[in-house]
Amino acid sequence: MVDHLANTEINSQRIAAVENCFGASGQPLAVPGRVLLGEGILTKECRKKPKPRIFFLFNDILVYGSIVINKRKYNSQHIIPLEDVTLETLPDTLQMKNRWMIKTSKKSFVVSAASLTERKEWISHLEECIRHLLTKTGRQPSTEHAAPWIPDKATDICMRCTQTKFSTLTRRHHCRKCGFVVCADCSRQRFLMPRLSPKPLRVCNLCYRQLLAEEKKEAEADHRQPEPICSAIPGYEPSSGDDSDKSDDDKTDQWPADTEFYTSEVSWSAFHS
Repeated sequence: MVDHLANTEINSQRIAAVENCFGASGQPLAVPGRVLLGEGILTKECRKKPKPRIFFLFNDILVYGSIVINKRKYNSQHIIPLEDVTLETLPDTLQMKNRWMIKTSKKSFVVSAASLTERKEWISHLEECIRHLLTKTGRQPSTEHAAPWIPDKATDICMRCTQTKFSTLTRRHHCRKCGFVVCADCSRQRFLMPRLSPKPLRVCNLCYRQLLAEEKKEAEADHRQPEPICSAIPGYEPSSGDDSDKSDDDKTDQWPADTEFYTSEVSWSAFHS
């Protein structure tokens, strides 16, 4: 399919249409050899609640964004290199069906399709693109993945101390290492994890101790002393907005509130040929 569509006018038009839907807020997507293979709406498990997101599958990247006006305008564009992607099929829950996890080194998250058939199609196309890229580059499948964030509503208490109850005044935070929902007292530390971010990130106390121990072990193996870790970052407030994800918390989705994406049997995906 890739060879058939590459360098064709219809493929160029499809990619241009996607760029146009994202407008100035999106990055250019047209590069030599890139082919748009399919698109569709999937439900993404976000911090506060599941939300519909538009996904575009190319032969080398996966692009997704928030829906502003269906088939006309999207924003909060995210681009994921497929070489970094690993997939994991998940069991159904009471809230969401036909689920699977998209795991990468920087971010991992759960999505669900409108039907079991649609999930099979998505996973099949994704895996085929990933296999092709890894074969082409000679790379091995990625083994290190960012922990998925547990949704806010999954717990009413801190998942570390199990004492602090969350409320309007007591905020939920997420450990960037394990993805647990934790209180401010259990996540005051910051640790530099270059794979995820160039700046120190919030981690829970348990992960902080584990990360320190790992760093010390690596330093001893390299016959050098570990550099001191400064957990107090100047100007970094414990209740700052570092937990927010604009793509997850945006208020621009103009989709009917009563639409149940995960129970609908309507197929939202279209894979091109």
